[in-house]
Amino acid sequence: MFKPLFFSAMLIFRQRSLFVLFFLAVVFVFCTIPVLAAEEIVPTVNWLHMSMMLFGGLALFLFGMEQMSDALKSALGDQMKVLLAKLTRNRFTGALTGAFVTAVIQSSSVTTVLAVGFVSAGMMTMSQSIGVIMGANVGTTITAQIVAFKVEEAALWMIAFGFFMMFVGKQERIKHYGSMLMGLGLIFYGMSLMGEAMKPLRSYEPFLQLMVQMSNPVLAILAGAIFTALVQSSSATTAIVITMAGQGLISLEAGITLAMGANIGTCVTAQLAALGKSREALQAAVVHLLFNVLGVLIWLPFISHLGVWVTDISPSHPELEGTARLIAEVPRQIANAHTLFNIINLFIFIGFTTQLARLVDRLVPAKSEPETRIITPQYLDETMVQTPAIAMQMVRLEIARMGELVREMFSGFRESMLTRQRDKLINVQEKDDQVDALESEIFLFLSKIRRHELTEQENNDFALAMKVADNLESVGDIIESNLTPLGFRVLDNNIQISSTMEHIFSDLGDKLSVALDATVQAIREDDQNAANQVFILKEDIDYLINQALEIQSNALADNDPEQIELIRMEMTALENFKRIHTYLKRIAREIVPPALRN
Repeated sequence: MFKPLFFSAMLIFRQRSLFVLFFLAVVFVFCTIPVLAAEEIVPTVNWLHMSMMLFGGLALFLFGMEQMSDALKSALGDQMKVLLAKLTRNRFTGALTGAFVTAVIQSSSVTTVLAVGFVSAGMMTMSQSIGVIMGANVGTTITAQIVAFKVEEAALWMIAFGFFMMFVGKQERIKHYGSMLMGLGLIFYGMSLMGEAMKPLRSYEPFLQLMVQMSNPVLAILAGAIFTALVQSSSATTAIVITMAGQGLISLEAGITLAMGANIGTCVTAQLAALGKSREALQAAVVHLLFNVLGVLIWLPFISHLGVWVTDISPSHPELEGTARLIAEVPRQIANAHTLFNIINLFIFIGFTTQLARLVDRLVPAKSEPETRIITPQYLDETMVQTPAIAMQMVRLEIARMGELVREMFSGFRESMLTRQRDKLINVQEKDDQVDALESEIFLFLSKIRRHELTEQENNDFALAMKVADNLESVGDIIESNLTPLGFRVLDNNIQISSTMEHIFSDLGDKLSVALDATVQAIREDDQNAANQVFILKEDIDYLINQALEIQSNALADNDPEQIELIRMEMTALENFKRIHTYLKRIAREIVPPALRN
């Protein structure tokens, strides 16, 4: 009997916060058994067996949710990346996206953090991110709807068939879907165990008295919030509430208020995650809290009305009576109330995203702090490494930012040669330090992603990111280590080149600037046409370099000793220009399809 309990405990321990819940619950049960037995209140309840099934079922439920979520993230990672790219359109598409992403990853907190990352990156405004956060609340209702279907009888078949797909399937996508199905089966099986565990409570008077107190909406909301804060999953709370309703232990109104409390309790995770983070992270956490608390406060006077509405739209069983009818109807009614409550809140608040953004901007004002780092990553968010598909998209954006710095370095070098300003060259050297620091941050972030299981596509993206970042850093080194010292020599010795060579260098610089622009666009948007543009420029760049070499050859024929040093410097510049284009072609070759690679 103790083996299932031990196994379940090990599953619960996968989530650190649940260890505290499990330990306190077990201590509570074992400490209260002697007291209850002494008072002869519960002579028929086997508390040890009930605890084993209740917490074992909870462990299987949470483990199943985690497994299903991980499988869905892996299977739908690429689609999520495409969807996330459209987040900035408007508040309504943002809300739909937030709902979808949360339905997939089953964590409104993760979706909130994701929105924070896009705000920090400048890809959306705080007002637009509020729509995503609001939509996340709707996405969390999916679990409650699934649980309310009551297909516990199929749970073991799901586990068995999912296991079969995982270990027999040869395609990664089939394995992911098998893992998802197995996780779904574990969710249903865990709910079934919890339901069986709670059956004895139907006749346990102290528990029934406690449930009567849940008719007080304030107490019910508080209880739901505290439990959700402990388990850090509103989906788990609503699922347990629905299971209790399926045993006839709680009324519809008590179930609704407990689910409302779960909406508030889930904000604790986001609040904790925001501690010590950026201002945008704290603002998003405050938005999440305000939206959920205000939503619950608005509905407090209308809980009975909400109960009537969901009773009208939910399936009814008039052929049943008393407790049997409650058991058949209330679980679906609670699930529908939970969904309806969040959808209506979304429509109420979606028109006030701008006002909410202003309010949060006042509540969490900007703080002026001295900058202590050379450069800070703009897109990398460590909370996303558990979702590799999204994390790799963030890496892509950060590498594109690194490319923009390299492009600014080359532009700064050219401008310094035209305007003959030393400070421009010094600025180029400073930007190279930023490029080097950013590459280190990117590689550190990649190392954290690599600790998670990656799909074949994610492995390819991982290898691509490493190559592209390394080649960009090499371009930066060429500009800083070779071209910049050359620029200082030209300025210090007041060297003047011929008008013909100056024109060629200008045209060559223009072509390389276009190649750099195309490379950055190809990296940021995974644009194969932009990458191909780098190859198209090869003919023009080679022509200009050959033209310059011919001019230098003729200059050497003049046998003018004063020109030899100038020609050597020009040759060095040409060689480094050519090396820059070579590295850009290497980057483009990784992005274009294999059939088009040169």
